[in-house]
Amino acid sequence: MTRGKKIGLMFLLLGVAAYLVFAFVCLCHDTQAQTCRDIKVMVKDTAYSQFLSKAEVSQILAGKDLNPVDKPLKEVNLKRIETEISQHPLVDHAECFKTPSGKVGIDIVQKTPILRVMSSNGENYYIDTKGGVMTADSRCQAHLAVVTGNVLKTYACKYLYPLGLYLQEDPFWNAQIEQIHVLSGNKIELIPRVGNHVIYLGKIDNYPNKLARVKAFYTKALNTVGWNKYSVINVEFNNQIICTKK
Repeated sequence: MTRGKKIGLMFLLLGVAAYLVFAFVCLCHDTQAQTCRDIKVMVKDTAYSQFLSKAEVSQILAGKDLNPVDKPLKEVNLKRIETEISQHPLVDHAECFKTPSGKVGIDIVQKTPILRVMSSNGENYYIDTKGGVMTADSRCQAHLAVVTGNVLKTYACKYLYPLGLYLQEDPFWNAQIEQIHVLSGNKIELIPRVGNHVIYLGKIDNYPNKLARVKAFYTKALNTVGWNKYSVINVEFNNQIICTKK
């Protein structure tokens, strides 16, 4: 390429860049001069159910005098809207933005429950994928493992949360375990969906190894002798399985 062509190409690229900057500035100016026509709510990660509707989001914003509809877009405080919606007990986080068509977009990521806790002390709530607490009126339609027994919230969030996450991420155990029961001394037994027995873990430590032993026992023994032969499968102690016949 000759020197003249290189200079010409450089001026062409500079011209294109200048045009794009000019167009972006004009677009931003036009958008800011508009009045907000509507809000566009997008609820993401709705694997279980959509916890929040557009009407509920509008109600939240109206209660804080933050509803942007019919207000100049330049006066809309996106950060405050994000903060208020993110404080909702069912919301993980929210992101807001202005569109060229004169709307305020609100993308909401919900919390995802992994355990339903129904403690003998009367507490009723969900544990989410980050170990946080969700209220029980969250309209969750998922088939989650239920935690029962004398369960303190601090224990559930610190110790049962990792176990619940482990069970959910393993396809076999996610399908098999329907209940986690907490006994005295914080010892654990699991109630499976298939088979008329309980799996006694004892202390919650080392549960991946304990469950691996149970799964091997299922494959090698229960598939042969039948799933209803034993009432208890005890894997509390290392390198052994103690079974109680019915």
